[in-house]
Amino acid sequence: EHYSLVTYQAIRLAKKYNIKSLFVSLQNIYKKYLLPFSWIEGYNLRNTDYAIAVSEEIQDVLVRKGFTNEKISIIPYGIDPLLFRKIESTKLRSRLRLEAFTIGYIGRFIIEKGVMDLLQAVSQIDNNFSLLMVGDGRLKYKIKAEGRRLGILERIRILDSIPSSQVPHYINCMDCLVLPSRTTRKWKEQFGRVLIEAMSCEVPVVGSGSGEIPNVIGDSGLVFKEGDIGDLSSKLKLLMNNIDLRMELAKKGRQRVLNNFTQEKVARETYKVYKKIMC
Repeated sequence: EHYSLVTYQAIRLAKKYNIKSLFVSLQNIYKKYLLPFSWIEGYNLRNTDYAIAVSEEIQDVLVRKGFTNEKISIIPYGIDPLLFRKIESTKLRSRLRLEAFTIGYIGRFIIEKGVMDLLQAVSQIDNNFSLLMVGDGRLKYKIKAEGRRLGILERIRILDSIPSSQVPHYINCMDCLVLPSRTTRKWKEQFGRVLIEAMSCEVPVVGSGSGEIPNVIGDSGLVFKEGDIGDLSSKLKLLMNNIDLRMELAKKGRQRVLNNFTQEKVARETYKVYKKIMC
């Protein structure tokens, strides 16, 4: 990041040996830092040759900080579509006891990720469902307590963080994946990589309006107003009751990833940046 001590050290070394330098930023909220980070940030922005921003919002933050717009390229995250693809999941679903429509979440169990909103939203669903939550965090036991209070604990399956190689298999156990992130004063969703992982697996996604989520999803999933429990619940009910919509979003999501969010495309665009600054 542009305010990082490590970035400062790298740029100093680059200047010493007359080498071009760049940094990658995920900072999508304009922040003013105290010393020494404000000084480090200023030095880095004045002395680096280029920057890669993961989104337009991040680019806007850098420009507002005084970095030249022409020295920024937007390169989003990418995944391997050969790894994240539609996979037979019957045995794993059976082992996890996922007999009903399965709503999924993968990520940290923290307030910012909106996991408590998800619990409240699914509690308003009359249809039979399972909620598969994969991850870890300080809200793990609160999730169980809230599930018990809402009367849905028996429908929730909570799994600890799993090896990255197994993530596609668990995503394929889901009928839809939800990323219900909530913006705070100091944080909003910077990208939401799990969205493109699910989309690549042809699993329909539902995301909040926090940060970059709507831009990642585009027209290939459903977006609800962040923090609006009723809106999230209605989006989930819509997917549950409309198999044609689920199939349509599954196909569109996969194609959107192939067009915009592959590791191959990230590598090509990054290579272009290196060629540009080396000329």
